[in-house]
Amino acid sequence: MTIELAGVTVSRGGRTILGPLDWTVRPGERWVVLGPNGSGKTTLLQVLSLYLWPSAGSVTVLGERFGRVDARELRRRIGYAGSALEADMDLALSPAQLVLSARHAALAPWWHVYDDEDRRRANGLIERLGIAHVADHPFRTLSSGERRRVSIARALMPEPDLLLLDEPAAGLDLGARETLIRDLTGLAADARPESIVLVSHHVEEIPPGFEHALLLADGRAVAAGPIGNVLRGDVLAVAYRMPIAVERRDGRFWARRADRPSDPLTRIRHREAAR
Repeated sequence: MTIELAGVTVSRGGRTILGPLDWTVRPGERWVVLGPNGSGKTTLLQVLSLYLWPSAGSVTVLGERFGRVDARELRRRIGYAGSALEADMDLALSPAQLVLSARHAALAPWWHVYDDEDRRRANGLIERLGIAHVADHPFRTLSSGERRRVSIARALMPEPDLLLLDEPAAGLDLGARETLIRDLTGLAADARPESIVLVSHHVEEIPPGFEHALLLADGRAVAAGPIGNVLRGDVLAVAYRMPIAVERRDGRFWARRADRPSDPLTRIRHREAAR
């Protein structure tokens, strides 16, 4: 298994913010994790990236049990991309430098030696993710969408077995979002990384090819499994505490609040709209 969580719980200040959670990700699977604010999505990713020790339960990632392995070495097999990491990047460095430095899990290229193969891989990722035109520009001059693609290229640089994507489309405009979803659709179709876990707030940001979903609410799993079984209106309604309608077109999901005609407020709105 790529990921095995058994009875994982994370508590802070006497409050449980995640769990207890049992969850399994198998090789080749692409998962999306959804849920309301405060449902435990970011905490889950911190546990999976081995930066947060759970209060209870066992965490096995890439066949290694957390607590019985050198986490620093295992993290070299895990790629992570998200806005939190972007905040730590040196604004004066270029995408070429930032992507190359990820070969050694560094944020700058000054302290390691790189060979021609490293440079070829970095350049290939930069080309693939559509940022070649800004490869030599200072990171501070890049748009939000370009920064996000630099972050993903960095995550892929060490050829990880597990890729963790923390809200990759957050804050992007429509064009940047759709470009990123196109790129992630291609990534999902590749044999590597072995497994991908993507955290998102919005179902419309889920790229085609992600065929499993974990839905969280109040730190617990509401549902987990094939995405079509999880992203249903009746299931999402439990997590978000409102009626939700879901559509699936061309491999993409769309969700909206489903007004109930029986609601007095809805009937008033309908009458006003009809005037």
